[in-house]
Amino acid sequence: MNAPTLPGLEPTAPTPAAIPRPGSRAARMALPRSVDILKEIAAEYGVCVRPLAMRRTDLDTGLTEVIDLPCGATREDKCGPCAKKNRRLRQAQIREGWHRDDEPLPGPEPATEAQKSLILFRAHLEFSRDEAIRAAQWDQVTDIDEAIGEVEEAIAAEGLRGRVGPPHVTEDSDEEPGGRRKRSTKRRQDAPDLPRRKVERRTVGKTYTAPDGSTFRPSMWLTLTLDSYGPVRPDGTPVNPDRYDYRRAAWDAAHFPRLLDRFWQNLRRCEGWNVQYAGCVEPQRRLAPHAHFAIRGTIPRDILRTVAAATYHQVWWPSVDVQRYTLDRLPVWDEQAAAWADPDTGQPLSTWAEALDAIDEDPDAEPVHVVRFGTQVDARGVMPGTNDAERTIRYVTKYITKNTGDCHKATTDRQRKHLDRLWQQLRITPCTDRCANWLLYGIQPKKANAKLKPGRCKGKVHQRDTLGIGGRRILISRDWSGKTLADHKHDVRAWVRALLGTTTDSATASDTGQLIDDQGATTERARHAWELARPDDPDVGPMSHRLMRSISERARWRTELLAAKDRAAQEHSDLSATQHSAQHDGEGTQ
Repeated sequence: MNAPTLPGLEPTAPTPAAIPRPGSRAARMALPRSVDILKEIAAEYGVCVRPLAMRRTDLDTGLTEVIDLPCGATREDKCGPCAKKNRRLRQAQIREGWHRDDEPLPGPEPATEAQKSLILFRAHLEFSRDEAIRAAQWDQVTDIDEAIGEVEEAIAAEGLRGRVGPPHVTEDSDEEPGGRRKRSTKRRQDAPDLPRRKVERRTVGKTYTAPDGSTFRPSMWLTLTLDSYGPVRPDGTPVNPDRYDYRRAAWDAAHFPRLLDRFWQNLRRCEGWNVQYAGCVEPQRRLAPHAHFAIRGTIPRDILRTVAAATYHQVWWPSVDVQRYTLDRLPVWDEQAAAWADPDTGQPLSTWAEALDAIDEDPDAEPVHVVRFGTQVDARGVMPGTNDAERTIRYVTKYITKNTGDCHKATTDRQRKHLDRLWQQLRITPCTDRCANWLLYGIQPKKANAKLKPGRCKGKVHQRDTLGIGGRRILISRDWSGKTLADHKHDVRAWVRALLGTTTDSATASDTGQLIDDQGATTERARHAWELARPDDPDVGPMSHRLMRSISERARWRTELLAAKDRAAQEHSDLSATQHSAQHDGEGTQ
């Protein structure tokens, strides 16, 4: 039996949303904004929404014109079209180098006689400098150093890569007089040993032959993660925040790039060939960094897990177990001593060199932190030209257009508190040997000065948006595709020109006052001068006008490109039909 409903409290049926009165403020606010539509169309056509106005001046005629250049942003919160363009270039770079069956880079060309003579002259200068030092003829050492600098410039101008030798340490140089500190390379007792082979000069993996005689060369996809800091929930937050090791999580995130470099070094020594990789570093849901890599060739999964378990990175820095100062009580700068001192006693803090000397003199010294991988190592094979390969490339580049902190949005109070606790630990974690946070632990960082602000280091590691990932997030080995990102941009331009039937040979380029660089691209002569135009300059139009001009130009380009694609497809179809008809006529004649 249902209870009777009181008068006036009967449930009412839901009514549809009332249509705003024409001319009212609600009706006006419901209309889309023309500026927003303009930006949406610009994003649809791939037009940069934050172009840089550059003024180009012809030094011969004095003619000036303002040209909009793309901003080149790699984050979609700054410029979506430029970020998506960069993502497509990275995908092309990964795709081109993943399943290569030949070496991407040829060997260097033989040196010319002029280059050899410069190297020989540089050797004579080095010998003369050593004799002058032995004889304490310091005025001659200064003259020889100047001559060495001139010869080094001539060597670089002659077309040789790299340096013949490291620069000499002087009083004005940044190098320490004693040179780089060296630690023992003996492996830790708690890390398994790895076989070490001589690394061959090849980057191509193994080729497999099927029973029917066909050959194939698969590659791999690898995921590396850090160790656990405590149990976490499905949303990435710790089960017990008080027992979650935020300090180790912050230090691991700050030194994760060094651990990755050590992993690839160990893997190459273990496998005996120059393993190539391309991948991206991004945070997990628990906000700890992990990396996805595409590997050229195949490697047994057991070897990958063994190398990951045996890889570590030791941080030989002063101890940070005790934080001597807080953000409310900081060291002070002593102008007379030109050093940071204790606010109570006025005694200068230990310098960076003194702190490292104490570590060297202690026979039982231990590294302040050791970074290791976790037990989760995911590896699988990928065949070239399959949907799985394209899907993996899209997955590797999934978050490269986002900030690290935007990969996993904090939507609950528990997630926001977890992010705050990690960030508070990152704020006081030293990032480099010059980090201002060393003052919190009673140590003056390297090259300390009065501008340092303890607890407010400007390094990317301490920012809330980076989650401790302060280095490069896109990691691509040197011999992956044999090309830089600029080379891949040039390949895209060359493909478009070939499709449209336009060329930029040396004859036409010389007529227009242009040069052809070593990559085939046209470069302006010195007759043009470039400068950044100010937004309030008279010849710089409003941003909306500039966007509309760029959209119109891009729309025409797209129409011409689609028409060229259709013509190429039709020509290919006609050619195939002609060949098929000729083959059929030949068979009928026989």
